[in-house]
Amino acid sequence: MSNRQRPRARHAQSQRRQGSFRCGHCSVDVPLDAPGTAHRNHCPNCLWSRHLDDDVPGDRDADCGSTMEPIAVTARRDGEWMLVHRCLGCDVLHLNRTAGDDSPLLLLQLAVRPLGQPPFPLDRVLPLWRQ
Repeated sequence: MSNRQRPRARHAQSQRRQGSFRCGHCSVDVPLDAPGTAHRNHCPNCLWSRHLDDDVPGDRDADCGSTMEPIAVTARRDGEWMLVHRCLGCDVLHLNRTAGDDSPLLLLQLAVRPLGQPPFPLDRVLPLWRQ
């Protein structure tokens, strides 16, 4: 690749960064504007994220940069759902606000996962119900 082509490629990448980003998991181009949140930090198609923020949403201070797997959802006191992401590079956990265009099916799959994969055998629960 010649030196003339490199600046053009960097420019195309910076243009994409200004208005969208490419998901590191499913490769979908994701717009930075997200309904319901000021800082888009995950893909609405697959819910995966990238470890960019450190302590404050939007600070972009993290050194890791690895992909972050959505592992659960939780709810705030006001009822707002939050995604729990685990970084595949450094194992840090982050809570991220859901966005209005997130896949409802994937959010529900995360929400019911503990019911389908309990940490104990289900046959141990049945005798408790009969009492």
